[in-house]
Formats: sequence, structure tokens, C-alpha cells
Amino acid sequence: MLINYLVILILSLVQGLSEFLPVSSSGHLILLHEALPALPLNNLAFDVVLHIASALAVIIFFRNDFKEILVGCWRGLVKRKKNEPARLAGLMVIATLPAALLGYWLETLVEQVLRSSIIVTAALVAGGILFLITERLARQRDDLTKLNWRQSLLIGGAQALALIPGVSRSGITIIAGMLFKLNRGEAARFSFLLAVPIILGANIKEAPVILTAVSRDELFSFGLGFFMTFVFSYFTIKYFIAFVRKHSLDIFAYYRFALAAVILLLWFSQ
Repeated sequence: MLINYLVILILSLVQGLSEFLPVSSSGHLILLHEALPALPLNNLAFDVVLHIASALAVIIFFRNDFKEILVGCWRGLVKRKKNEPARLAGLMVIATLPAALLGYWLETLVEQVLRSSIIVTAALVAGGILFLITERLARQRDDLTKLNWRQSLLIGGAQALALIPGVSRSGITIIAGMLFKLNRGEAARFSFLLAVPIILGANIKEAPVILTAVSRDELFSFGLGFFMTFVFSYFTIKYFIAFVRKHSLDIFAYYRFALAAVILLLWFSQ
């Protein structure tokens, strides 16, 4: 019983950190499910619960942004007044479409073909290289008021690449934003705002799985995972935003290279 709670704590910590740090949550969870003792739970349902907890952390942390977006949309639709929050909402919709559509069409391919250690390793290395290149080439000067719909669509296209385990949704969207001259902090903010529709959209359809897979005896385990993931996610968002406003993404590139090396060593040792 104690080992099960320890595994839940580790999975919650890794989900809370890696969902928002540019190191790939899906890649880490795939590897952990292989390395850690199996939980006597439905793994799909548990992963869904952890992701929903991460989405809730974004909503709570950026509650003022989402409040402004909702009010702005109401003013735009009812009062016919153009405003920046409503424009931002439109950009978020545009940026969400590519990943939403490709995720729907390619779900089987991702689940059956792409979830392998070698693909995760390749994606980790490629992403790390992109981080280093972007940090040296991007002209980071703009905020979200300068972002247009074409750039949002391309950021959404980059986000769709995160369907490949190991790419990192937050990482690929942040560097895409930076390439369009967003400063690092604003690129991270836009990335996290986009996380809510993507995470909820990808996992809400699995809600029936949770309802049918979770027994009364398992409620505490699922609740513990949800709570711990929410806490870890919230503080990861808080401190990561503060970090990227002042520091480059280079450290995450080097982490990705180190993790890829470990995965390769484990793979060759089998």
C-alpha cells in the first residue's frame, strides 16, 4: 500500500513539473510507467485525472487573464466592442485548431506507433537543439498585442508536433512564439493559456473511462494524485514564468540531452 502512494507521489510530481517545463510530460510518464511498479489502477484514467489537475492549475493561476477574456468576449459579442482580451481569445482558438484536429485524426497512430523510447529520445534531442538555436536567433521584444492570426496559426501548428511523445507542448509553443519576436515571458504565458483547451479537449472525452474505471476503494488514490498534481503544477507555473523572464532555455536543452542519453543507455542495456 505504501509503495502505491509513493508511485502516485512520483507520477504527480513528474506530471506537475513536466507538463509546463519544456521537457515533455508524455515522454516522462511513458518512461515512468515502464520503470515504476504498476499501480493497481487504470493507467489511462489516472493519467487523465493528472492532466485535468494540471489544466485546473493553469485556470487558477491565470484566473485574471481568463476573466478578462470572458468579459472581453461578452463585450465583443453583445456590445460589438473590439477589445484586446477578445482578440486574444480569437488567437487562442486559431492556435488550438491544428493540434485539436490532428489529435483527433492521428490518435491511433500516436498511441500505437509513436510511444516508444527511441522516438522519445529523438524528440528530446531535436527539441534541445531547437531551444539552443532559437535562444541565439530570436529577437525577443514583443508582447501578445503584436501577435497576429497567421503567427497564432503557425504556433498552433508547432503545438501539433507535441503529439509526438518527447517533443514537449510547452517547449515547442514557447520557442515558436519566440521566433515570432515574442519575449520569453509572453511566449510562455501564451503557451500556458493554450494548455487549457488542449489538455481538457484531449482528456475530457476520456471522462466516461474514469467513471467506469474508478471504484470507491480507488477514490482516495485518484484524489491524492489529483491534489498533488494540482499543487506541483501551480507552483511550477509560478516559478517557471518568473525564471524565463530573466533566463534562457539553455538549461532545459541540456537536461533534454542528458535524459536522452540515459534513455539510450537503458535501451542498449536491455
